[in-house]
Amino acid sequence: MKVIFLKDVANIAKKYEVKNVSDGHALNHLFPNGLAEMANDQTLKKVEEMKTQHDQERKIREDLLMKNLNNLSGIRIELKEAANEKGHLFAGIHKPELVKEIKKQTNLDVDEAHIDLDQPIKAVGEYDIKIKVQDKEASFKLIVDSK
Repeated sequence: MKVIFLKDVANIAKKYEVKNVSDGHALNHLFPNGLAEMANDQTLKKVEEMKTQHDQERKIREDLLMKNLNNLSGIRIELKEAANEKGHLFAGIHKPELVKEIKKQTNLDVDEAHIDLDQPIKAVGEYDIKIKVQDKEASFKLIVDSK
């Protein structure tokens, strides 16, 4: 069955990608969870427009971030998270949490894909986090304290 993916699905497809998948996978998982819809002439045309608009918006956000990358360089972002007495966090800090804090403290929209974080942060301390946009790079200091 030919489907259009409405969201990124790990190890299968990216958003707005058109792929053939098994009928059972589409009917039992993708369609009920809103991850994809059946591809036909109307939906293909609609998705092409949505993909074009999405790409334009992403390009605008990326260009704006490129201009403001210098403002991000060298700043300090502080987070207070629940931790045990040894300094291990009960919940790790992932890219979505960093995106929210950057937006909250600097008013910059950073995409998760631009944050260079190999694995979640799981301990109290100071971390240098890199942001890579196209060929430019900036870094900021993340300070994680316990509540």
